[in-house]
Amino acid sequence: PRPSNVGILLMEVYFPKRFVAQVDLEAADGCTGKYTSGLGQQRLAFVDDREDIGSVMLSAVSALLEKYDIDPNSVGRLEVGTETLIDKSKSVKTTLLRLFPDNTSLEGVSSTNACYGGTAALLNSVAWVQSEDWDGRYAIVVAGDIAVYEAPEGSVCGSARATQGCGAVALLVGPDAPLALEPKLRHTHAMDVYDFYKPHHSEYAAVDGAVSQNCYLRSVDACYRGVLGKLDNQAATAAAATPPAAASLGSFDFFCFHSPYHKLVAKGFARLKYVDFLNQSSDGGGSGSDALLAPFVPETGEKAPANYEASLEDKGLDASLRKACAKEFTQKLEASSSASIQVGNCYTGAVFLNLLSLVCSGSSGVSGSSADTASTGSDASSAADPSAEPCLLLDAKGGQRIGVFSYGSGSVATLYCLRTRVTTSPFSLDRIQRVVGLQARLAQRTQASVQEFSAAMDLRADRYGKCGYEPTGSIEHVPAGAFFLSQINGAHHRTYERKANGNRRCCLALKKKTKRKKKKKKKKKERGGGGVKLWMT
Repeated sequence: PRPSNVGILLMEVYFPKRFVAQVDLEAADGCTGKYTSGLGQQRLAFVDDREDIGSVMLSAVSALLEKYDIDPNSVGRLEVGTETLIDKSKSVKTTLLRLFPDNTSLEGVSSTNACYGGTAALLNSVAWVQSEDWDGRYAIVVAGDIAVYEAPEGSVCGSARATQGCGAVALLVGPDAPLALEPKLRHTHAMDVYDFYKPHHSEYAAVDGAVSQNCYLRSVDACYRGVLGKLDNQAATAAAATPPAAASLGSFDFFCFHSPYHKLVAKGFARLKYVDFLNQSSDGGGSGSDALLAPFVPETGEKAPANYEASLEDKGLDASLRKACAKEFTQKLEASSSASIQVGNCYTGAVFLNLLSLVCSGSSGVSGSSADTASTGSDASSAADPSAEPCLLLDAKGGQRIGVFSYGSGSVATLYCLRTRVTTSPFSLDRIQRVVGLQARLAQRTQASVQEFSAAMDLRADRYGKCGYEPTGSIEHVPAGAFFLSQINGAHHRTYERKANGNRRCCLALKKKTKRKKKKKKKKKERGGGGVKLWMT
């Protein structure tokens, strides 16, 4: 039989050890509340020249393989989503092959389109498992980026740099998944726009913030309308004694949105309310049902935008929408936002970090609805008790629908649906929550000063595109067990090492060959261990 209920089996994440508090950036720039209340962010994860996208993704994938004891040879597809390119030809996927020393039969490459590449990688991998060419092995998808922006002249940070972040999420994909993609319930919206792009030889993008926000909200509307239409068609074709209600926000239990910054997520979610409101109004059943939105009914309301284009930028409408859907936002989306508020924008990995945040959220978990704005200027974020027993917010019985909205500038966006399931396999949401320990890991990070953050950004900018050097960023800032960049030689070849966890040798390639260690020792020495070394602490 063909595989069914294909989707995400397991998840793992990597984010840097250091962060800077947004309140400290506000203090340095003299703009209290701009990055916390204004953007909705609390902390910003960052790296210096000691970590690049290769090391970040090596850390994420190795953790997925090791923590869940996955045999590298059981993987038949490895696909990467990233826009943090370190080479215009050599795929970042090939850098990860050192984690699969005995497995050269790995389909997949890297997908690049701003923040959408991870979603493309996931949809490609799901399609591979569902296809006639599937050979029975798992697929691994890893999505992540190092998001950096140039600080404006005379500013330490600036609004764009305050939306930076760094991280990667690795997914194991296969059948009988606890997070299964619902067939024929997704809609894609693509446009040719220049809202965010990278035409220069630099890590920094050219950005038109107003255009990008407009495109994001427009894409939310189009994708949501498309999925609602498919839900209505499915309901119409199903045998029912009474006509089904039109699809709406109530058709979803939770949502995860791509998160450049939390305020934009709130604006995007509010557009769902607007689409529902307009659908109800056009049916003649809801024009006066909501006092907050009644003034915005097209053509009749005294505050109604003149047309659709105006609605995308109408601040009064946006404020009313967010107020009108505050309850639904808390119930359906807030839990998925807590980690990205603490880490920042991971570009391709952002929507998956939000999904992981939802999976790891309990009924008494940490809320990410508002940024901490302590008057002292120090970071005041609360943290979950790492010793607490997991308490899934998602129903252990399964059957819940999660709407996942992914957006990549340029632009391509997709809203697809995941259905939670109780599986017959060892894969479960509870297992993911227990293994990842997300809130405890977020709480264990080190807070850096604004000066340290600025120095790290200056170092990255100075080293971009150069070769023939060894990074100077301190290895003390690399978490135990994570990979780091040790050298870029004169030919731009990159060498990575791995920081050991105490005296334990934690390289996966070495771990899997313990019984043959003596026989392979000479050969390993000749080939340099596949470019993976260990840093002893």
